[in-house]
Order: sequence, then C-alpha cells, then structure tokens
Amino acid sequence: MNATAGGVVRITTSSSKSQPEPLEVLLEIVGDLTASLGARDRYERLLSGVRRLVPFDAACLLRLQGADLVPLAGHGLVPAALERPYPRSRHPRLEAILRSDAPILFPHDSPLPDPFDGLLVADPHALERIHACLGCALTADGEVVGALTADALDPEAFDGLDGRLLATLGALAGAALRTASLIEALERKAERGTRVARELQRSADETSGAAILGASAAVAALLSEIGVVAASDLPVLVTGETGVGKELVARHVHSGSRRKDEALIHVNCAALPESIAESELFGHVQGAFTGAVRDRAGKFEVADGGSLFLDEVGELPLSLQPKLLRALQQGEIQRIGSDRPHRVDVRVIAATNRDLAAEVARGRFRADLYHRLAVYPIRVPALRERREDVPILATHFADAARRRLGLGPLRLSEEVREALAAADWPGNVRELENVVSRAVLRAAAGKPPGAPVLVQAAHVDASSTATAPERAPAASPDAARPLREQVEDFQRRRIREAVERHAGNQAAAARELGMHRANLHHLARRLGLRG
Repeated sequence: MNATAGGVVRITTSSSKSQPEPLEVLLEIVGDLTASLGARDRYERLLSGVRRLVPFDAACLLRLQGADLVPLAGHGLVPAALERPYPRSRHPRLEAILRSDAPILFPHDSPLPDPFDGLLVADPHALERIHACLGCALTADGEVVGALTADALDPEAFDGLDGRLLATLGALAGAALRTASLIEALERKAERGTRVARELQRSADETSGAAILGASAAVAALLSEIGVVAASDLPVLVTGETGVGKELVARHVHSGSRRKDEALIHVNCAALPESIAESELFGHVQGAFTGAVRDRAGKFEVADGGSLFLDEVGELPLSLQPKLLRALQQGEIQRIGSDRPHRVDVRVIAATNRDLAAEVARGRFRADLYHRLAVYPIRVPALRERREDVPILATHFADAARRRLGLGPLRLSEEVREALAAADWPGNVRELENVVSRAVLRAAAGKPPGAPVLVQAAHVDASSTATAPERAPAASPDAARPLREQVEDFQRRRIREAVERHAGNQAAAARELGMHRANLHHLARRLGLRG
C-alpha cells in the first residue's frame, strides 16, 4: 500500500494473503451479469459475493445520480443509512473514492469523516470507532457510475486484501450496476408503454369518429379558439356546463399540437379518492405505503412527451394542489417515498364545470394554480346557446345508435326534430345523446331486422322536450335565483328520481344518468344528498 495526501492509502496490485475461493466468487458475479434477475436481487447477490472475499462489518453499493450517491443495497447498515442520498460535496471520503482510478484503503486515523459513522448494525452508537474503511469507484465503459464501500470495526480487517482482486470486483460491480440500470430503464419504458397503449386504446374507443359537430356561430368560434392555441404548448383550461363536450375539446387541442403522435393521458380528478390521488398523479416507490409492493409511475410520467388531461380539476383536493403547481411551474414531479425529483415534459389541459374564480374567492382552490392552469381559457357553449346545431347532433346520435343496434334505415320525424331543438337540455350534448339513443331503441322495438325505423314524438322522453318557457316561466321565483342554484336543484331532482326508479341501486342510476358511479357519488355528496 502507498500513502497519499489527505490521509488516503491507495491499495496496490501486489499480491498478499490468499482470499477464500476468489475465482469461484468472481465467476458467480460474471454469471449474474447475464442472468435473468431483478435489479434488487442483482444488487443483493453482488454484495453477498463481495462479503465472501472482504471481511467487512458493513458495505454499501451506491449509484451516482447527478451530484449524489444513492444507496441501492447494503449489508450491516441500519435502515436509515439506505434511505437518503449522499451528496459527494459533503462527503470527502466518497469524493476521494469517485476520483481514484484504484481502490482506496483509508487508515484508521484518517481525518476524513466516514459517511457511515454511527450507522453500523454491529455498533450503531460508534461515531468515531469505524477503524477500517475501503472503497472503489465503479466504472462502466470508462464512466464512473457508482461506488462500493466497506467498513469494519477491526482496524486491520482489510490489511491483507489483494488490490488486484478489489479492482476486479470494482469492474464487475460497475458492469452489474450498468446492467441493472439498463434493465430498470427497459422495465420503466415497458411499463410506460403498456400504460400508454391502454390509454391510446381507450382514447380510440371513446373518440372513434368523434368530431365537434355543428354549423352555428358558437361552434365556429370554438373551433377557431382551438386552432389558435393547439399548436402552442400553453396550458389550456376548458370550461363549460356538464355534458357540453369538454373532453372532446381537450382531445382536439391535443390532436392539433406537435404532441399529437404521443399519448393524451386522461385523469378524472373527481373519481380520485384523496388517499390515492397523489400516487395516481405522481407515482410511488416500493414500500412508500402499505400496498406499495413495487415502484409505479404516475400519470405525469406516463404522459411524458405528450399531454395530460385533468378532467374536473376543480375537484382536486387542496392538499394536492401545491404539488400540481410545482409540476406546472418547474416541470418536476416527485414520487411518494422518493427523495429525488423527476423532470417531465407534459402539456396540461384541464377542464371543469365549476367557476374556478369563485372557488378561489371561497378558498376552495389556489389562486396561483388557477392562473397557471388558465393561461388560455376556452369556454364550451351550452347546447341551448346553439340550438341550430341540435338537429345535426340528433341525426348523428341516431345514426350511431342505429349502427350499434344493427338496424335498417332510420329517420327522425320532423316533429321530433323540432321538439328536440326547442328543449332546454340542462345536461347538454350528453343528455341529447341519451335521449336520442333511448328514442331509437323504443322506435325499433318489435321491428324485423332491416326494416325502416321512424322515430316519432311518442318515442321521446316527454320531460326531455319541455321548452325553456314551460319549465321556467317569466313569473317563476327561480328567475331571480342564480343559475348555478337552479342547475343544482335540477341535478338533485334528477339524481333522486333516478335512484328511486332503481330502488337505491346507484350503479344503475349512474348508467341512466350517463355518469360514472364514482362521479355520481361525488356529485351527490357535493349537493348534500348523502353523508
């Protein structure tokens, strides 16, 4: 061994005491390089092999990530030692190891502090009693990728080690580290690819042939707004009443952007229980909480390079809003249980039927997040604001129902078309689609296959075609009430009626109302219909 500056001894390649079965151990490590192993198992087997050749009380395998060394596996160290990064700038021994092209043995009286003082299971109270410490930089393809350290309470524990053996161990450990990193990257890519594929299939199923239909001035203005903002990367906030087609607008924004060949990932914020919302958006690492049996990417990571659609963003818990703001401002997310941020390139498109400015005033939504989301707001007009489009939409929905049911020629009577155009449609386009689908089903009942079908007024829900004046005459006390209160009263009435019709079966009631069961549950609670 040769002394160097800074209280460090470089281990030379001169032979010394023979090691137990070194060739056998090295061959096992080489074999593991090509074995089908998970990253965690690969790291543990590597340290087990090192232990057969190096008489340590504690050892740690660390990966270099930026300016930090992050523990991957350890033997003989308390759990806390493996749960934090080790910045190389704060740990001169680790810095010396990374800079050395040969293994280093630190003398027991080295002035450099040991990063694992007080963290050995063999003597967790020792702060100045780790007498033997060695380390070697791990390299792969000429690049430093990590470090391997070993500590012992016996000051002479490492004196007889062969430097050539340690150098070989370091080279093999570096190769193992690079192999495991590549496998982890492939696993992450495969997981992301699988989740993206699911989202794309779902998107294709939901939007096959979907277009924003209409010839009204309101639709023309909407399409113009989409065309202006789509090509940019600005966040977009799509607003409008329930059922106007906000998700369809979001998909058109994405399809008109430079990200159109990447995924548009959908998140329904109203359907996310607060307990799992953070994990769903930002992901988690194994062991972060009960049930976290493996690492899992969140929606932001899955959407990396593409767009993320946050539907019903007004329902997002206040506790989660600061983290969403950070993701928007800095392009950084952090998995639950992880101590390092992860950069993502995601365009966020949000939608809500709430008045977020009013929610901010009530303290239910962060003002800074609102302004970050609403860089380019797009309001989708209600169906009653573009009544001339109702016949076009009704014909489209009738034809879609005909195809689903396998019917012959189908036509809406003029009476039906006029009644539909005169209706209020508080449920907007979604309600119109449901009404037309039911009417087609009724009109087709008992018809032989391929027979012409005429949808007449008797086939249409009477309540759905009541005109606005009939529902709310000018003298009605409701005229002086805010529109939101009237809409909420209508929602309460419709939900009660649907639940009663289905004898309390909420899943069936949700299907009738064209809603997801979780959305119905959330809406009912917000409207005070249940505890």
